[in-house]
Amino acid sequence: MNAPLLGVTVVDLSQQLAGPFCSMILGDLGASVIKVEKPGGDDTRQWGPPFWAGESCYFLSINRGKRSVVIDLKRPAGRDVLTRLLQRGDVLVENFRPGAMDRLGFGWEAAHRLNPRLVYCSISAFGGDGPYRDRPGYEALMQAYSGLMSITGRPGDEPVRAGTSISDIGAGMYAAIGILAALIARRETGAGQLVETSLLEGQVAWLSFHAVSYFATGENPPRLGTASPYVAPYETFRTRDQHLMLAVGNDSLWQRMCDAMGLAHLAVDPRFATNPERCRHRDELAAILQERFLEGGRDEWVAILNAAGVPCGPINTVGETLADPQVRHRGMVAEFEHPRVGKLRMPGNPIRLSGAPWRPQSAPPLLGADTDAVLADFGYSSAEIKALRAAGAVG
Repeated sequence: MNAPLLGVTVVDLSQQLAGPFCSMILGDLGASVIKVEKPGGDDTRQWGPPFWAGESCYFLSINRGKRSVVIDLKRPAGRDVLTRLLQRGDVLVENFRPGAMDRLGFGWEAAHRLNPRLVYCSISAFGGDGPYRDRPGYEALMQAYSGLMSITGRPGDEPVRAGTSISDIGAGMYAAIGILAALIARRETGAGQLVETSLLEGQVAWLSFHAVSYFATGENPPRLGTASPYVAPYETFRTRDQHLMLAVGNDSLWQRMCDAMGLAHLAVDPRFATNPERCRHRDELAAILQERFLEGGRDEWVAILNAAGVPCGPINTVGETLADPQVRHRGMVAEFEHPRVGKLRMPGNPIRLSGAPWRPQSAPPLLGADTDAVLADFGYSSAEIKALRAAGAVG
C-alpha cells in the first residue's frame, strides 16, 4: 500500500541532529527527502569515533531514506539550484541560526513568494525571536537551560545530562508533527505556512507534570536518581548480582508486590498503605525493600514479580536491548545494504500504520551520491549539470 507521504518532496537543508531526525521521520512515512549538503557535507559526517567502514555512526543513525545533493549556497549558481528545488518542493526543513536563511535569500517570506504551497519548517535553539534568539545552542546546553538537568541525577550529587540527545530529538519530533499538521491544512487552504519549534521549547513542554507541580507548590522538583517524586516504590534496587527497575504505579500493584516478595505485613503498615503515604516515607520504604532484594538475584526477582503482574525488569545495556526478542519481533532493528558498510543495522521506525506497513527504504547516502539524479529529476540537462559541477556550484 502507498505510504501516507508518498508524493511529498522534502528539501532538507538541516544538519547535525534535530533537523535530520525530523526529515528521517518524514522519509519513513514515504516522503522523498533531498538532503542538501554543503561542500564537505553535514558536520556529523565527521563526528566520531566510532566510524563504520569510514562512515560516521552518528551520521548513519539519522539519515536513512534520503538522497544527498551537494550544493554550494555561497555561489549564485548554487542558490539558483536551490530556488528550483523549492519551487517544486512541498516541505523545506532548516536548522540554521535565525536570520541565516534571510541572508541567503531564502527566508520564510522569500520562499513563500517562490512557492506559496511550501511548508517551511525552521528549527532553532531558542526560537525565532526573543532575547536569546541569536545564541548558539547545543544539546547539553539546552538540557541545562530547560531545567531538565536540574532534575536529573542522584540526591546531593551534581546535575547530569540525560544519556541521549533528547533536546534535539524532541525538537525533531515536534517539527515533524508541525509539518504534518501544515500539510493537512494545505489541503483545505492550498497554502503552505511557517512551522517553528526550538530545542528549548520542546524541553520546556517535556517538563510537563514537573512544571505544573512547581506552579502548584512554588517548590523546584528535587533530583531523585531513578525514583519518581509522585509514585513509590518506583526506582532501581540492587540485588545479589545486578540491578533491577521496579515500577509500582498504584495500590493494587503494591499489594501484589508485597504478597510476591513475602512482605505482606508492609501492605497493612499505615506508613505504606497508600501511594501518598509511601511517597512521604520513601526513604524508609526503600531501605526495607533494598534489604529484601539483596536476598536474591536479579533474574530471580524479575521472574517472581512479573509472574505476579508487577512491573519490573532488568536494566539492559544497549547491546542487550538491541538483541531483546520483543525489540526484534517488533522490527525495531532495521537492516540496509550500504555501499561501504555492507550490512548496516540501526534502530527502526516505531510508528505502526496498518494501511502502510513500514519497510526499510534505503541506506544513508554517501556525500553527493544523488546530485546528478536529483538535478535531472528537476529538469536539468546533462550539459547543465556538468556546467554547474565545473563551476563548483554542485558536487
